[in-house]
Amino acid sequence: LTCPSCGQENPEGARFCNACAAPLAAEAPERREERKVVTVLFCDLVGSTAQAERMDPEDVRALLSRYHERVRAELERWGGTVEKFIGDAVMALFGAPVAREDDPERAVRAALAVREWAGEEADVQVRIGITTGEVLVALNTRPELGEGMAAGDVVNTAARLQAAAPVDGVLVDETTFRATERVIEYAPAAPVEAKGKADPVAAWKVVQTRSRYGVDVRQIGTTPLVGRERERTVLTEALARVKEEGSPQLVTLVGVPGIGKSRIAWELFRHIEGGSELVTWRQGRSLPYGEGVAFWALGEIVKAQAGILETDAEADAAAKLERAVRTLVADERDAAWVERHLRPVVGLESGTASGGDRGEAFAAWRRFLEALAALRPLVLVFEDLHFADDALLDFVDHLADWASGVSLLIVATARPELLARRPAWGGGKSNALTISLSPLSDEDTARLVHALLDRSVLDAELRQTLLERAGGNPLYAEEFARLVAAGREAAELPETVQGIVAARLDLLPIEEKRVLQNASVVGKVFWLGTLASMDERLPLEQRLHTLERKEFVRRERAPSVAGETEYAFRHILVRDVAYGQIPRAERAEKHRLVAEWIESLGRPEDHAEMLAHHYLSALELAAATGADTARFVERARAAGRDAGDRALALHAPTSAIRFYETVIELWPEDDAGLPELLFSFARALTTAGDERSEGALEHARDVLIAAGAGARAAEACALLSQLWWY
Repeated sequence: LTCPSCGQENPEGARFCNACAAPLAAEAPERREERKVVTVLFCDLVGSTAQAERMDPEDVRALLSRYHERVRAELERWGGTVEKFIGDAVMALFGAPVAREDDPERAVRAALAVREWAGEEADVQVRIGITTGEVLVALNTRPELGEGMAAGDVVNTAARLQAAAPVDGVLVDETTFRATERVIEYAPAAPVEAKGKADPVAAWKVVQTRSRYGVDVRQIGTTPLVGRERERTVLTEALARVKEEGSPQLVTLVGVPGIGKSRIAWELFRHIEGGSELVTWRQGRSLPYGEGVAFWALGEIVKAQAGILETDAEADAAAKLERAVRTLVADERDAAWVERHLRPVVGLESGTASGGDRGEAFAAWRRFLEALAALRPLVLVFEDLHFADDALLDFVDHLADWASGVSLLIVATARPELLARRPAWGGGKSNALTISLSPLSDEDTARLVHALLDRSVLDAELRQTLLERAGGNPLYAEEFARLVAAGREAAELPETVQGIVAARLDLLPIEEKRVLQNASVVGKVFWLGTLASMDERLPLEQRLHTLERKEFVRRERAPSVAGETEYAFRHILVRDVAYGQIPRAERAEKHRLVAEWIESLGRPEDHAEMLAHHYLSALELAAATGADTARFVERARAAGRDAGDRALALHAPTSAIRFYETVIELWPEDDAGLPELLFSFARALTTAGDERSEGALEHARDVLIAAGAGARAAEACALLSQLWWY
């Protein structure tokens, strides 16, 4: 066994390295691969080879070590994974192994941070290239040992952009540009000729950021509020009650990403701004994946009240905090007590031993906020509370329970994952209310899309596509409308939406994510029995119950398969993204398993279309990966033919044509069933009024005659006569 830490060879069966005592894996982990949309960053020092010629080797090593260490730190600070260093070049991935909603933005900001450090502190120059696209990711590799994580054209393109970038310049591709143009300022750059590509790669040069990270510059209120009037009223009435009664209220807005939680909170802010009474508004946001320190959102609230900036020196921040506390808390001893407990919240040393009494800290923080609310009504907004650590959740709960004698409205926004973690959140409190935001109706979504596109009338097909893709989600509707306004196809998936859905999937435990991926192969609707046939290792009922609580799926009350428990994806885009993550060879095998489960139900003619879809998909995917397709071909042909026959019998000639066209390509020319198949295809074309029907009937007639099928040939002649007559 090779030690992953020091490279020392060890005898088989050893549990710890003989050289460094690091634990050794007993066996290689199961290889896990996924297709992911990632952002790839390549960075290289400029002129390092010439510089090295003039330097002592030890100085060169010291320079590169400092460069590697700082670049790694900046990239990882922004959520990147450093895959490898090659001399003075570095490659990093944003979105693997775990996706975040804003990976392209993080990559660009990381590039700017590296460039700033290189120019101001290291006195070196860099070139950086960034691309976004789909790659195959090996999830359990160890980049620190030089194991490659990602493969795909997007990696090569990033390297080409890096090589073409100007000195101290950052070039990005079109996909990265589209995903970040609202937060990053760009200048057009000359297209980059890339080896192996037919066309030059469109490129943009990064100029500067448009805003501080985490600030939404999309102007929340520029789109009309549709279908959320009741929720807005609940919030404004809660504020009125707080003012009237002088007691705290907790309102939690729960919903999936993009459903409108932040918009409703913004509507409350606008209501306050338009009122005559002064109200203090403070808000903080919990960062994902543990990127912030504990109580990050509370820290943002305290910093805003004290006027502490991220660029303040420690002494200046401490002075501002002291001034803010003593302005609110008159008693000298109380003020010192409150300040001492607030210092760690804003990133200052507390001056006392760590690990103190949490109850005392909660009381001190509450005292500070009560003093603030005593001046005038106070609204505290805790955004993205599903990302918060348990300690912050406990404090918000404590604040709602124990604050008294002040007008305090606490507004929390969270995804359903919060209620999966804390099912009793807000329960049992007379002053707490949880609002679950449902998708917009088709009528409201259509109103929103019409307003976004500034059109009174939409093509019926486009309107239906937009409604289906948005699925009642206002943010998705906005992004799809933006897509259409830019001249792109509504069937595409906007980079922003892809990022949101992928990030939410990557937050799930592996077992829950695997359930969704397996279900995505079945379709928008799936059954418990199908999932069990695909992976017997998974404890499905509990996993599905949890996914239902997190609003990924819903259980259907009237299953379409007798004796089966039926589920459906709540949003088709979750299904699409989960399906797209599965490597093609694995997808082919899963389609085969689903088809075999459908066959096990009996009466295959009732499920002909489903059988055809899964067998034909398995065949296509297996062929694309170069795998042996012999085990798929015959069943795929038969299923496709049966599906065509069923569609034709049900007077759906267009569907029949689609199935027949596919299986004719697969049918052997010397097979006895081919003449009948060609005749069925010709009949479907004739029924549909397709212009190809005459030629297809003539071909079918000739083949039937050659096969000795005189009766069928006569039917073909009769249909031809009807065509000629009419």
